[in-house]
Amino acid sequence: MDREQALAFVDQHRRVLMATQRADGQPQLTPVTAVADGDGCVVISSRETAMKVKNLRRHPRAWLCVVTERWYGDFAQLEGDVEIVSLPEAMDGLIEYYRRAAGEHPDWDEYRRAMEAEQRVLLRVRVDRVGPNRSG
Repeated sequence: MDREQALAFVDQHRRVLMATQRADGQPQLTPVTAVADGDGCVVISSRETAMKVKNLRRHPRAWLCVVTERWYGDFAQLEGDVEIVSLPEAMDGLIEYYRRAAGEHPDWDEYRRAMEAEQRVLLRVRVDRVGPNRSG
């Protein structure tokens, strides 16, 4: 699987298990919804106060396992350095994230208020490694 194939897989299957690194070096796993942004990044919405964001501020790298709704079968692994975009700069990206993940929102003003109230951030994973490239 190459990078473009892995990003296309993310666009088709948004169920992702995201791993970040805790302060003690151990992994912290979180289920998330992800989209590919068209610029070679995987994008995830989170809250400023979430543990994964705190972990990423300390060690800005993430590992992603993308699965299908069937669970077993095809999957993709992606990893890369992470850029955290906070509000207010994140708002346009959060809107684009929603559109890619769910389509049009019925009330964008309501959505913007919710993003501010929830202290949302955008996590942009710059993918530099993908797989699987072999089977065993």
